[in-house]
Amino acid sequence: MRTHYCAEVNENHIGQTVTVAGWVASRRDHGGLIFIDLRDKDQVVQLVCDPAENAEVHKLAEEIRDQFVLVATGSVRARGEGLENPKLKTGKIEIVVDKLVIENRSLTMPFDLGDDRVNEEIRLKYRYLELRTQKSYNIFKLRSTATIATRNALDELGFLEVETPILTKSTPEGARDYLVPSRVHGGEFYALPQSPQLFKQLLMVGGFDRYFQIAKCFRDEDLRADRQPEFTQIDIEMSFCDQEDVIGVAEKLMQAIFTKCGFEIPTKFNRMSYSNAMEKYGSDKPDMRYDLAMVDVIDIFERCDNEIFSNIAKNPKANRIKALRVPNGDNIFSKREMKRFEDYVRKFGAAGLGYFQMKEDGLKGPLTKFFSEADLQAIVERCELEVGDAVFFGAGNKKLVWDYMGRFRIFLAETMEIIPKDTFEFLWVLDFPMFEQEDGRVKALHHPFTMPKTNAEGKIAFDDIEELDSITYDLVLNGTELGGGSIRIHKEHIQAEIFKLLGISDEEAEEKFGFFLSALKFGAPPHGGIAFGLDRLVMLMSGASSIREVIAFPKTQRAQCLLTSAPSPVDDEQLQELSIRVRKQAAK
Repeated sequence: MRTHYCAEVNENHIGQTVTVAGWVASRRDHGGLIFIDLRDKDQVVQLVCDPAENAEVHKLAEEIRDQFVLVATGSVRARGEGLENPKLKTGKIEIVVDKLVIENRSLTMPFDLGDDRVNEEIRLKYRYLELRTQKSYNIFKLRSTATIATRNALDELGFLEVETPILTKSTPEGARDYLVPSRVHGGEFYALPQSPQLFKQLLMVGGFDRYFQIAKCFRDEDLRADRQPEFTQIDIEMSFCDQEDVIGVAEKLMQAIFTKCGFEIPTKFNRMSYSNAMEKYGSDKPDMRYDLAMVDVIDIFERCDNEIFSNIAKNPKANRIKALRVPNGDNIFSKREMKRFEDYVRKFGAAGLGYFQMKEDGLKGPLTKFFSEADLQAIVERCELEVGDAVFFGAGNKKLVWDYMGRFRIFLAETMEIIPKDTFEFLWVLDFPMFEQEDGRVKALHHPFTMPKTNAEGKIAFDDIEELDSITYDLVLNGTELGGGSIRIHKEHIQAEIFKLLGISDEEAEEKFGFFLSALKFGAPPHGGIAFGLDRLVMLMSGASSIREVIAFPKTQRAQCLLTSAPSPVDDEQLQELSIRVRKQAAK
């Protein structure tokens, strides 16, 4: 049907006859000549329909409209002087058509392809049309390259690709499961996997040593720009390893992927503990493309004459007072903007936002009256302030301060437009707490199969359960968590102790995880692993604003597929077969 893809036709083909096929990107009638930009999978070539060369072809070309499907045969010639298009790979040539076939016609397009201003719901409803754009093709070409590079790199490192089950047992220990009813076992359900976690650990028990999988995972959770109900992750597990072994494999993998995709990145990534990340940046996934680090000033504020601050400062274990220096901020921000900043942090629970301005004659601002000259100078030195700087203060419960000051840091960077483009800053965040407490309940911060740090006797020991660290490592790229992993628990008695701390009884543990706990009794090796979000990885490499752009047929923010109208009702006969009765929800 064709002899060449559009991108393949070049000056070397001048004088030759070629056949190309694709969609009409645009048509221009110049009153005699008709020009058609024909696009196939990744490039455009210009067709010329000249009535002097072929009147029949020219007459047919008059019928053609955008997005018609054509097959065209013609002679390649150089474009006239001054008519070359340097933006196109094929911009130096054109094809004079002597045979033209309209393979299919197209309705008027519901939106202009490539127009990002079009409502996203319209674009998702007609997603197959949006996929015709050069931007979409480039994204999925990049994704394919990254996936192939992943397989090749892990194969060279001795990993074996193994597929794990999609229909599995529900173990609701994190996000909600997607449940699948069983027709054969009425009233019972499978769950779609949130990750292959337990199965990949069982592969280690089975002696596979090094496993990987490009795995589909499913989580029934609220969506954000970087989340979808179904997503793809690069899943890795290895035996007889420690944290350094896993990090070494991960860095080699990232190097292979980014190099193959045409990017340069360092061979070794910077590292930071979880506690340092939270204290300095208010986030466990700090964006290191810019600075704006927080400084602890709680000891200085304890001496001030403001009761609100001094009372907060009396409990430095539970509370924080953080300073955030903005270079030249006094010259950049007006008082109105200072007020806007306070309104911003209040949205996240802050009681307020204090600030000082560094003038030639020292610190100025509404809070200076509460401090001695010595303490004001201490703030200047602690924050390394220079004339023209502004410094902001957040005070209160440590988790609250971390949260809103961390968000404020990002907000400032975006407001000041200081975030570099086309830069990749990787960071390992290590030593996460094993647990967090929420509403009086202890929860695993990662998952309950993570190895806690133990004392010299190999026992779990702590004074405060939230201060017990785990052997965990997250890889952060430009402020986005790219992936995370841990060394796993491979000893049954440690796993039992962790379940106990989580409030999981022996009976509940046996019901939910009995098959896994049994496996630990049969010589489970030390093992660990990591998983990377392939969608997020491609989103960051391509510069897309959302992972919906890098998934061929994504869901909306409400977990709907507008293209297929899923989810949708099913008929009563199907429900009866599955032993399911749908209860109608009361009108709101």
